[in-house]
This record gives sequence, C-alpha cells and structure tokens, in this order.
Amino acid sequence: MTSFSPNHSHTISQNFLKNSILLPKPQSLQTLNPSKKNVLSHKPLYISALTRFSFVPETRLRCNAYEARSQPAPINIEFDGESSQKLKIGVYFATWWALNVVFNIYNKKILNAFPFPWLTSTLSLAAGSLIMLLSWATRIAQAPDTDLQFWTTLFPVAVAHTIGHVAATVSMSKVAVSFTHIIKSGEPAFSVLVSRFFLGESFPVPVYLSLLPIIGGCALSAATELNFNLTGFMGAMVSNLAFVFRNILSKKGMKGKSVGGMNYYACLSMLSLVILTPFAIAVEGPQLWAVGWQKAVSQIGPNFIWWVVAQSVFYHLYNQVSYMSLNEISPLTFSIGNTMKRICVIVASIIIFNTPLQPINALGAAIAISGTFLYSQLRLSSSS
Repeated sequence: MTSFSPNHSHTISQNFLKNSILLPKPQSLQTLNPSKKNVLSHKPLYISALTRFSFVPETRLRCNAYEARSQPAPINIEFDGESSQKLKIGVYFATWWALNVVFNIYNKKILNAFPFPWLTSTLSLAAGSLIMLLSWATRIAQAPDTDLQFWTTLFPVAVAHTIGHVAATVSMSKVAVSFTHIIKSGEPAFSVLVSRFFLGESFPVPVYLSLLPIIGGCALSAATELNFNLTGFMGAMVSNLAFVFRNILSKKGMKGKSVGGMNYYACLSMLSLVILTPFAIAVEGPQLWAVGWQKAVSQIGPNFIWWVVAQSVFYHLYNQVSYMSLNEISPLTFSIGNTMKRICVIVASIIIFNTPLQPINALGAAIAISGTFLYSQLRLSSSS
C-alpha cells in the first residue's frame, strides 16, 4: 500500500494521473497534488488490488477503491442456557443480600434515635403496600385475581407474619443487629419442634442431631454477649416461632392457589398492615411518636427522614426479591443463600456499628450458622 506525503517528491507524470482510476470523476485530481500541505478526503479509501506499480512515466496501474462503511457491523454475544441461569441466580443473590444489609443498617440507625419499634414496623409494611398499589395501578405489575376465600386463608399467615416482624424489630431496638441474627439462625430448631409436636411429623435421626450445634451455638453466643438484654433475646425467639408458624400455615393454606411470588407477598404485607396498625397505636400512640420524632429530627437533622424512607423501602424490596428468587432456584439453593445472607448481615453490622465481639461469642455464632446450613441440607435430602 502506497502512502502520499507532502514532504516526498514524486515524479509521476500528468498523463499517469489522468489515466488512473484511483478516484471517481466527482473527486478533484488536485486533491492529490503532493505540493499541497492538506489532503482533502471525506471518507477513507483503501486499495484492494495493485499490479505493475512503478515510478516509470507512462506506466499505468489498476486499483479498486471502496468506501469505508459508515456504520459498524453489529456484534452479538450469546450465552448458553446454563450460563444465563447461573448469572441470573448470582444477580438475585447479590441483590437480595445487598438490600437486606442496607435495610438492617438503616433499621438499627432509626431505632437508636427513635426507639419505637411498633411504628417502625408499621411504616415498613405501609411502604411496601403503597409501592405495590402504585405498581398495580400503573400496570407495571399485574394485579392478582383474589377472592374472599383467598383473604380468609391468608389471614392467619398475616397474623404470624405481623408478630414475627414486630418481634424482630423489638429485638433490634434492644440488642445489636448481629446478636439478633445469631439468635434468628436458630429458627430451624423451632421448625422441627413445631412440626413434630403440632403436626405430628417425624424426621430422621441426623436431622435431630443437626439441631445440637444450632442450639449450642445460640446458647454460647447469648451467654457471652456483652450487651445482653432479655427483651431483645426474647424478641428474636418469638420472631423465630412466629415465622415458623407463618411458613407452615402458608404451605398448608396456599396449595393450589394461583397467587404467588411478588403478588403473594404484597397481599401479605397489606393484610399485615391492617392487623398491625391498631396495635401500634394502642401500644405506643401518636403522642409518644410526636415527641420522639421531634427529638430524633433535632439530633439527627433532615437525614433522619431519609433513614425512615430508606428503611421502609428496602424492607419491602429485599422481601420481594427473596420471594421472586424462590421461583427461579431450588429450596436447597435458597437455604444456602439465606445462610450466606445472614453471615453478610452479621459481618456488615459488626463493622459499621463497631460492635464489640469476643472470640468465644464469634465461635458461638459460627457454630450456630454452620448448624443451620447442615440442617437445611439434611432436611431436604430426607424429604427427597
């Protein structure tokens, strides 16, 4: 390929330039005059074939010129089904964990400045209900087709959900976030006990044995907790029991129902909000809320309002993503993700709030969480 430079002397004859087909007729041959400093060209030209080139006068050369494409060729990147599914699950898990960590951080910040867990729990449910009502009204999400029987069946599930939600919030208002989640990792023990004594279910011996590290780890962590509070401990325990009943009632009552995933949790939040609101007013009341709100705003500033909004929205979002992920992954994968989520919350809360942690306390947490993971695997293997 030959390049033309304004500093290079050429002895190509005028006859050679006239007979050359380097450029189409509309182009001016003067633009290739080497005496000019600037070479004008609107589009680049590429020489595709060149024969018998020499600098001898009267010699002809033949070349074909073509214009460069004005638009780039499209690039398609395709993933196979397995890679796409793994990527989708990874996005679900990362979103679920991140939203849960953010919720717990803002929730604890609010409760430190505004110790009214009943109102805080009510606002969380109200935000989720409002988000879903707007989604249905704007047709971003399709509204579920429900009837009176659906809401009647959902009512006991909503009662258990309300109790579990409030109890967990009360626990976090009294103790560290990490301690609440360590105690909540003992939920499988309550699940086995309730299923055995209330439903008459029996389990293999390995499942019962897997409860020992869960109970032992929680007991060790509670005994060595520096800021132990009985109300906070009991709140986490009540939350475990309530959520176990919620899960059992949900499985028994929702068989054959078409509402699931995101819309099911939306309906659950709305009914829980109706149940919780009068109790929140009776236990705490608007007068205490007003005094506490003014005190919190005076101490924190306008950021406190943002904390309340963020806590309420992130609570709904992380629960929504967790329910949506159930439609994409197996129960075993979900249980593994739930265990990892709890670890992320515990570690993040310890770092952010500078929670004092003794080595023996950390050992108890590790034993309890490992027992939870072992239980989930044994439970699913026995059921399959």
